[in-house]
Formats: sequence, structure tokens, C-alpha cells
Amino acid sequence: MKVQFILLLLMTFASLNCQNKQEINNGKNDIMKQTAKADNPYYSRTDTSKLNLPDAVWKKVLPADVYEVARNKATERAFTGKYWDFEGKGTYYCAACGNPLFRSDAKFASTCGWPSFFEPMRTNSVLYQPDNSYGMHRIEVLCGRCGAHLGHIFDDGPPPTGKRYCMNSIVLDFEPDSTPAK
Repeated sequence: MKVQFILLLLMTFASLNCQNKQEINNGKNDIMKQTAKADNPYYSRTDTSKLNLPDAVWKKVLPADVYEVARNKATERAFTGKYWDFEGKGTYYCAACGNPLFRSDAKFASTCGWPSFFEPMRTNSVLYQPDNSYGMHRIEVLCGRCGAHLGHIFDDGPPPTGKRYCMNSIVLDFEPDSTPAK
């Protein structure tokens, strides 16, 4: 009985230790992301002016993984992005420029492996262009401010729009709604 208790205690401590390390690692990632944004003078959640910068500039100010998706139109693997099954309440922004894109109340569980929304935050939050790559006909969704590749839109979403904005997590930043002070 004593040995089982000690083992249980050790397992609990190990579990808490792993959880604390994960929280520390998440904190380090957040700090690294904030530092990356500090190095990006074009990132603003309030400036709505259009950005028309050469890719060489974006390559200098964006983290490599964000650059690959935003500028080279790469796609993260399904079920690997941090927002595909995330349920927080708040606003999603373009990770390249800070443009407000989607509200969490427009997000739905599409089971496709990427975060999905049925409508953008504003009509000019995103732009659309035909994408005929890989022998498919799709509509690409771009950031309305900086032209970053975000993902694609499909006609299999829920009401009221019937649209599914299938986005890459890596090109999204999330800001939770502030909770009112009690």
C-alpha cells in the first residue's frame, strides 16, 4: 500500500513537472513570437492601409514558417496547426501584418484538420483569387491588407453563408476577448 502511494505521488509530480515544462515552453514560444513581431514594423492591428512590399522585405521580417505559407503559398499539414480544434473566444489576425480576419463566433468544427470559419470579420478583411494549382480549381483566400496566403474557401460550410474558409493556423494570430473585471 505504501509503495503504491509513493508511486502515485511520483507519477503526479512527474505529470505536473511535464505540464509546467509545457507551459514554460509555450511561454517561450509566445515570447519568441512577440519578438518576431517586434522585428516586423509592418505588423499593426489598427493600421488598415494596404501593404505592397516585395517578398525580400517579408522574408526579413517574418519567421521562416510563416513566410513559407504567407508568401510561398505553402500549406501546413492537416491536424498539426494550433488552431484547428481551438475553441477560444476572441479575434484571429493575420500573422504577417496584424489585419483583423475572423471572429471566433464564425469558427466551426469542420473536421478537415484546419481552422474553419463561415465568414470573415469584415468584407475587406480578405481577398479572393482563382487557384488552379495541382490540377484543382479552388479559390484562394488572401489577407486584404498584405496579400498573405491564408488558405482557400469552399462551398461546404454551415449556414448562414454555406462557406468554409479553410485557413492555415501558422498565418493566424489569436487574441482572446478581454474578460470584464469583477
